[in-house]
Amino acid sequence: MTTKIIILDDHQLFREGVKRILEFEDSFEVVAEGDDGTEAIRLAEEYNPDVIIMDINMPNMNGVEATHELVEKFPNSRVIILSIHDDENYVTHALKTGATGYLLKEMDADALIEAVKVVAEGGSYLHPKITHNLVKEYRRLSIDETASTSQYVPKVDIRRPLHLLTRRECEVLQMLADGKSNRGIGESLFISEKTVKNHVSNILQKMNVNDRTQAVVVAIKNGWVEVR
Repeated sequence: MTTKIIILDDHQLFREGVKRILEFEDSFEVVAEGDDGTEAIRLAEEYNPDVIIMDINMPNMNGVEATHELVEKFPNSRVIILSIHDDENYVTHALKTGATGYLLKEMDADALIEAVKVVAEGGSYLHPKITHNLVKEYRRLSIDETASTSQYVPKVDIRRPLHLLTRRECEVLQMLADGKSNRGIGESLFISEKTVKNHVSNILQKMNVNDRTQAVVVAIKNGWVEVR
């Protein structure tokens, strides 16, 4: 089954690069391109895409504003923000308006393809660096809340979920919380990216979650990983 994709970015050279990467995947078809948010609405109406990849900073209508309108008018189309901004405010605003993916332009080609596949299949995908930033903020807010009711903030006792995951999967889960990409995990553990993907897939299945971000959030809540 072919995934129809629209790309919106006001830098033509960047759009062409993203298009070439995506078209290496046989199941992807880039059906249209545009350079601003208003064009995103028009192209979505014309092509009924499965996935819309969009920058935040565009003329006339920015990516967040366009996402809000796209989600209301075309609920079957999934929006991915692809941006240079890793600031928490940009990310949370985009996710609140209905984006199901937030990627950074620094990511590699394989990760981009993987992200589009996940989102097209109904999941959500955040760049590992974004996941790490959100996890750190979640941890900070939890500590602040505890500190506001008590002068003593207890040290979190990390208990690896060996009842659920293998030791290697626990290592991978910790590295997901650290914000490492599949490639980064592979380099740290001296294993291939394919092996990392298999470990991540097993982790998601065993933890009964849909994506890496959910896995990390659940792990944080249960004290299975360190936030560092």
